Amino acid sequence: MKSHSSTLLAEVRTFRQNHPDVRYVDLIALDIPGHFYGKRYPIEMLEKVAAGSPLKLPQNAVLLGVQGGLFKIGDYCFNDGDPDANRRLVPGTLKPVSWESQPLGQMLITSDGTEAPIEFEPREVLAKVLERLHHKGIHPVVAFELEFYLFDKKLADGLPQFARDPLSDDADDQPNLHIERLSRFSDVLDDMAQTAKDQGIDITVITAEIGPGQFEINFGHLDDGLRAADWAALFCRSTRGVALKHGYRASFMAKPYLQYPGSGMHVHVSLYDAAGNNLLAAHQQQPLRHAVAGCLELLPHCMPIFSPNHNAFRRLGGTVNAATRASWGFEDRDACVRIPDSDPRNLRIEHRLASADANPYLVLAAILVGLEHGLEAKREPIAPLNDDRSSGTDFPVEMLDAVRAMQHQAVLRDKLGAEFVDVYCENKRQDHLAFQQEIHAREYRWFL
Repeated sequence: MKSHSSTLLAEVRTFRQNHPDVRYVDLIALDIPGHFYGKRYPIEMLEKVAAGSPLKLPQNAVLLGVQGGLFKIGDYCFNDGDPDANRRLVPGTLKPVSWESQPLGQMLITSDGTEAPIEFEPREVLAKVLERLHHKGIHPVVAFELEFYLFDKKLADGLPQFARDPLSDDADDQPNLHIERLSRFSDVLDDMAQTAKDQGIDITVITAEIGPGQFEINFGHLDDGLRAADWAALFCRSTRGVALKHGYRASFMAKPYLQYPGSGMHVHVSLYDAAGNNLLAAHQQQPLRHAVAGCLELLPHCMPIFSPNHNAFRRLGGTVNAATRASWGFEDRDACVRIPDSDPRNLRIEHRLASADANPYLVLAAILVGLEHGLEAKREPIAPLNDDRSSGTDFPVEMLDAVRAMQHQAVLRDKLGAEFVDVYCENKRQDHLAFQQEIHAREYRWFL
């Protein structure tokens, strides 16, 4: 613990030397819906925390709904006295914030690794899954890909407007996947990429996607699943900030336009043993087939994680590459689980179902549990789409059905934690019901 504190203290002191104008640091963590919560600390107090002073925040901050409110979930929130819970600083995540008007820093905090971790904290859920896999000699290597839209900064009657083309001052009218769109929006995209790199995120490929003003960013592969999910979470925060600085609004909303493709979170996962051998490639790739079968078996029960809100379900069965059934295939982007063409050393799955606004810690945890379950059960998967275009199993396409499918699934309760599953499902149920408590103009047009 002393060595750990000295490392953190050195990190804070080095940051202060390199950024003497920074007076405050945002200490942030991801809640269940995937939003950051936390506190803004004076840099002097952060140094004390790094040296070993307690860092406490309300436990129930993790339970916030999409709009920030608290729901009664069991005894949490209203019958537990709203207790504090210990957090710790995540080493290596203290970075400057360049998109605010004043110099600022930010640093991730978490309850995982403390004496009493919060069972339903997303980062802690993933940490437990990774720890169990490591004890079994399974070492994941992970890479995220995130799609997002750029909109004009100003909404029109609450509705998004296409991003203005900087050269023509007109709506983005570049053809699908057109490389010219990257040039037209290079100022903001380059700033997003550089800002992410300043946060320690390995940005690789940038693609102009099919929707107007839609882009995709790929991250490098990591043998640290927690850090990979950290990257995805931090990228969303910095990208929104950079977009506003340039006069745009960046959104990872799953389906902002009905007529255009939604935005997804694609996750590449390969599994290795301690010697660096690809476990999925052994025995003529039989473990790959078992892992796929496990993913597909649990996928219908993980839909509240992959599609975490009402809008995310709109993305399913959309215009492009958004599956309507649990399926797999080789080099097939219509499949939920795609097997990219690769050599045995890099054999992996690409899980394509999650929406871009899903919680990256929970998405990765659910995928890894599916792979783990498949390797243990050793079942054969259904036919790949390459052999049968109608292959697939149904999954829920509405939140309340999805919650019911998740809450009592024995494997998920065992491997993600029963307490987490109960808390998460009730959070999603309450958020969905709260969303319904508003009469929209269309109801008056149809039924008045």
